[in-house]
Amino acid sequence: MILVIDIGNTNIVAGLIDGKDILFRERLSTAHRATKLEYSVLFKTAFDMYDIDYKKVEGAIISSVVPSVTNIVRDAVESLCGISVMVVGPGVKTGISIVIDNPAQLGSDLVVDAVAGIEEYPLPQIIIDMGTATTVSVIDKKKQFLGGAILPGVAVSHDALIGRTSQLPKVAFEKPKKMIGSNTVDSIKSGILYGNAGAIEGIADRFEEELGEKCTVIATGGLAKVIVPLCKRDIIVDEDLLLKGLMLIYEKNK
Repeated sequence: MILVIDIGNTNIVAGLIDGKDILFRERLSTAHRATKLEYSVLFKTAFDMYDIDYKKVEGAIISSVVPSVTNIVRDAVESLCGISVMVVGPGVKTGISIVIDNPAQLGSDLVVDAVAGIEEYPLPQIIIDMGTATTVSVIDKKKQFLGGAILPGVAVSHDALIGRTSQLPKVAFEKPKKMIGSNTVDSIKSGILYGNAGAIEGIADRFEEELGEKCTVIATGGLAKVIVPLCKRDIIVDEDLLLKGLMLIYEKNK
């Protein structure tokens, strides 16, 4: 059994994989001030919930865009499970060619997404990861990571709107009864959700125009399953893309 962990700015996604089977997947809040002991308790609780012995974990791998949390989570897992933890970064084999201006600037989560995308879906492809930021990545037929776009995530857009206005309320991220909102709450839902749907569709269309060919479009991340059904074009939702990518990288480097 391999523990795979993605540390994002808002959430930590952890999954336990045995062969091709994902035994569990859980989402934790990224606690920037949490100690090794506190993270150990969180991971132990996840194992206990599924009645799995954490001492049977054979290995672990982490991708992270929060450097201040990476070592704490790694130390917590190593202490709890008694194993060495791999961290995605320089020197780790991925099998993809990164041809952006400065490859060192590329977030490890985007690398992991690309590894899984190349393994699972036809090329060329566009990968949309809807987290704190929404990232849109392009991989060509040669398995080259060409670059992409970064825009505010759904929750960030919502919080900015509410934080900068006096009378607009917070809303749940659920599809409104109709797109033309007849009240404030439904109008915000329509604007945030359909606005993000239109944004990712528009970016994907323009990326295809620049490439000169059609792409497989894959979406992942916490809100992909909410936004993608509002899109008019075909987009594959794969909520486990990052977990699959971490497992593939682990296997390439063990």
